[in-house]
Amino acid sequence: MAMGREERPDNGLPAEFGFIARVFRPLAGEGALDLRDDAAVFTPPAGRQLVVAADAMVEGVHFLPDDPADTVGRKLLRCNLSDLAAMDATPLGYLLTVSMPPARDEAWFAGFAAGLAHDQRQFGITLLGGDTTSTSGPLVLSLTVLGHVAPGMALRRCGARVGDGLWVTGTIGDGAMGLLARQGKVADPDGFLAGRYQLPRPRLGLALGGIASAGMDVSDGLVQDLGHMARESGVGAVLHAGQVPLSPAVRALGPQWLARCLSGGDDYELLLAVPPEQEAALQRHAARRDVSVTRIGQVVAGCGVRVLDENGQDMPLARRGWSHLPEGARDQDSSDLS
Repeated sequence: MAMGREERPDNGLPAEFGFIARVFRPLAGEGALDLRDDAAVFTPPAGRQLVVAADAMVEGVHFLPDDPADTVGRKLLRCNLSDLAAMDATPLGYLLTVSMPPARDEAWFAGFAAGLAHDQRQFGITLLGGDTTSTSGPLVLSLTVLGHVAPGMALRRCGARVGDGLWVTGTIGDGAMGLLARQGKVADPDGFLAGRYQLPRPRLGLALGGIASAGMDVSDGLVQDLGHMARESGVGAVLHAGQVPLSPAVRALGPQWLARCLSGGDDYELLLAVPPEQEAALQRHAARRDVSVTRIGQVVAGCGVRVLDENGQDMPLARRGWSHLPEGARDQDSSDLS
């Protein structure tokens, strides 16, 4: 997002640069060089390692065309912040790329930027730069987030050990049910579920270094993401479906939705492997941030994930999560809006 050097952002600038100056320059922070140059320049905190993550959102796949512009911006930022939370990192700044279709005018992007500004204040992060392009396809938004962590302390997926307990933050299934609520397929009288779908809650600041053995955020479905952790750690996992925390709004929909909650995605809660001797510390740290944590299973020898029902029997699942690759298209879950 390089900008010209006129004092007035829209005085004589080409259309694209005037648009950037009006909409995105107010989001820029230290290191962004006021969005007037080709790249950002900043100094990471002394003695810290950089953590970098990127996610994209496509209209009709990750958000509905009529979702409010401000919530689209906030969801884009929060999904990336969730990746930092999964690695126990602290936010630093972000880069933004926007591919704009003709149907989205500047008023829409002003709302989008207002949502980003709201969450920048909430999470202590600023825009560093990015790019704008045009497209004849759907609106595509991509964000790259930068954070920092103490050297060697980034929480990874590959550290789960046999005997660890499996824990999740918050509640599972709200995002999947929230999409269905937005589509008018399930009841949502107070809008709680739709709100959880549109505005994830990145679980930053839990300070899990030395407490959790492994961690990741739940974005593609709890069962599938647990499978990723088990595979990367060379272990198996047992998930007790009856112990998975559900919000009152999800419980009110009935037990027939449990399988969808386990595989639906869009939760952006943390999945953690925690040694038994660290469970009390996990609960203390979570309480300090007013975040609930629930034990849902255990790490075992072997491979793969077993999902057990309340009777201890294997629970059949038609699908385990979401994949964007063509061979996963038949296993679509709530992340697919088509």
